[in-house]
Amino acid sequence: MKNVLILRIMKANKTLLIIAALLFSNLLSAQVEPTWESINERGYPQWFSDAKLGIFIHWGVYSVPAYASLEGYAEWYYRGLTTNDDRKAFQERIYGKDFKYENFAPMWKAELWNPDEWAELFKKSGAKYVLLVSKHHDGFCLWPSQYSPNWNSVEVGPHRDICGELTDAVRRKGLKMGFYYSLPEWTSPIHRWYEDPDENISTYVDTHMIPQFKELITRYQPTVLFTDGEWRNSAEQWHATELISWYYNTVGKDAIVNDRWGNGQQHGFRTPEYSAGITLTDRPWAECRGLGRSFGLNRNEPLENYMTSDELIRHFCVLVAAGGGMTLNVGPAADGKIPLLQQERLLDLGHWLDINGEAIYGTRPYKKFYEMKPVTVTRNDAEINFDWKRNSPDPAISCDHFQAHWQGVFSCMADTYTFEIQTDDKAKLVIDGNTVIEDTRKAKSGKMKLAQGQHSIEVFYEEDEFEATIALYWSSKKREKQVMKDFQVGAMLPAQGLKATYTCEQPNICYTQGKDALYAIALDYPEDQLVLEIDQPADNMKVTLLGCPKTLPWKYKDGQLFIDTSGLKYSDLKSSAAWVFKMK
Repeated sequence: MKNVLILRIMKANKTLLIIAALLFSNLLSAQVEPTWESINERGYPQWFSDAKLGIFIHWGVYSVPAYASLEGYAEWYYRGLTTNDDRKAFQERIYGKDFKYENFAPMWKAELWNPDEWAELFKKSGAKYVLLVSKHHDGFCLWPSQYSPNWNSVEVGPHRDICGELTDAVRRKGLKMGFYYSLPEWTSPIHRWYEDPDENISTYVDTHMIPQFKELITRYQPTVLFTDGEWRNSAEQWHATELISWYYNTVGKDAIVNDRWGNGQQHGFRTPEYSAGITLTDRPWAECRGLGRSFGLNRNEPLENYMTSDELIRHFCVLVAAGGGMTLNVGPAADGKIPLLQQERLLDLGHWLDINGEAIYGTRPYKKFYEMKPVTVTRNDAEINFDWKRNSPDPAISCDHFQAHWQGVFSCMADTYTFEIQTDDKAKLVIDGNTVIEDTRKAKSGKMKLAQGQHSIEVFYEEDEFEATIALYWSSKKREKQVMKDFQVGAMLPAQGLKATYTCEQPNICYTQGKDALYAIALDYPEDQLVLEIDQPADNMKVTLLGCPKTLPWKYKDGQLFIDTSGLKYSDLKSSAAWVFKMK
C-alpha cells in the first residue's frame, strides 16, 4: 500500500510539472499585445538562459578598410570620416582625397567566404546561437532589401545573400540564428543619424525602418533579435512595443529580443558591453564583446588587446556564475576568412567546454556567485595621463571597480598653482599632506600656493564602470596648463615617475548549479586543497574533477569544505585555464 501511495504521488507531481510546462509554453505562444505589460508577461524562452554562449559577427563594407585607433571600433569607420578623426587621414593617405566610403562596397568581394565553414567553427566553439550584423549604422544590408537599393550585399560587393546563406548553414548545425539590426542609419537621405535633429526621425521610422525591419524578420524568422543605435531617441519614437510584439507573434515562442529599444524601454535581455559582468538576475543577460577591443576587424589593433584563450575561458566562467552568458564577437576579413587567431580562441574555448560543459550549459547561479581574492599590481608611472577606455591598467586588474594610488615628489618654483583632474569617476589629490581636490565628482580643480623646492604628491582614483580615464594637469600665471611630469618616486630616490599601486578584487572560484550538483570552478589551480565556503553537504557527497574519474577526499569544518587535491597528477588534468570540481 505504501509503494502504491508513493507511485501515485510521483505520478501526480509529474502531471503537475507537465501542466506547468504546458502553461508556460502557452504563455510564450499566446498573442502578445503592443504594451510593456503584455510583452513582459510573455517573458523569455528558457533556451536562451541555458545556452550561455553565442557568436556575434561584425562583417560589412567597413571590413575593407578594417581600420580604427588602437582602441577604436572599426565598424564605426564611416562615423570617423564625418568627425575627421584619424580614419579620415588614413583614408586620404591610402585611398586618396576623393575616395568616398561608398567606394568600399564594390571592393568587399567575400571571395573566400564559405558559410558552412563558419557554422562548423561556431559549432566547435560550443556556441548555441549566432548573431549576424544584418545592417550596421552605415545602412548597408546583408540581404537583398528593397528598401536599400544598390546598398546591399546582393546588388553590390559580394553579390550574395549573406543573411540567407548563413542562416541556412547555422541551422543545419543545430544552432539558433539571430540578427543584429541598427535602428538608425548614418547614410539615410531621410534622416542622417547624428547629423539631423533627433526629434525629426518619425518619417524615417515610418517609411524606411519599420518596413525594412519587417522585411528582414518575415524573410528569415530569426530566433534572436539584437537592435542597436537607440540611445538618442525614445522607445516610443522607435515604436518599440509595436515591433517587439509583432516580432514575437511572427516568430513564435523561442523568439527573444535584447534591451536596446530607446529611452523608456522595459524589456529585453540585458547586453553589457566590454564589462566585468553584471550581477542582475531579474532577466536574462549576455555580455557582448570582441576577442580584441573592436567588433569589426581592426588591422591596427595590437596583439596585447586580444584576450588569451585562458583569459577568455576565465572571463566566461565569471559571467556564467553570475547568471549571465556571453555573445562573443568575431570580425572576419573582407575576403570572408575569420582570422586564425580568432579561430584559435574559439576552438580553445570549445575544447574546454567539451570537458566542462555540464558546469555551464543549463546551469543557474548558486546562492553566492564567487569566492573573491584581492589583487595588487605595483609599477612606476611616468605621469598620470591615462585613457584605458574599456581596458584596465594591467591584465590582472579588473576593467571595472578597481582603485589606483600614485605617490611621489615633484619640484617647482614658488607660485600659486591650479591643479585639475580630468576623469569621469572619483579622484582625490593631496599635496604635502593637504587635500587640494577632495572629490572630482564635486569639483575637478583646486589651487595651492607652493614654495620653491620639492613637494610630496598623492593621487587616489576609484574606477566605477565602463570608460576608465584620468589625467592630472597643473598651471599658474607663469606656466600654461599641461600634464604634470618629471616626478620622482621619493625625495631621496633617483627613480623617475610615481609609485603606482593598482588594486581590485577578482573572483578566483566561481559557482554554478546543475539539476543535482554544485560546481566550483577554480580559476587558480589548487595545488594541495580547494577550500570552499558553502553550506554543509550530505555525508555521502562525492567530489570529482571533471574529466577525471578519481573521487577526491573531503572534509567539512567551521563552514568550509576542504577538498584534498594532492592526489591529482598532471595526467589527470584534461583542461587548463579553469578547473571544475563537481559535488554531488
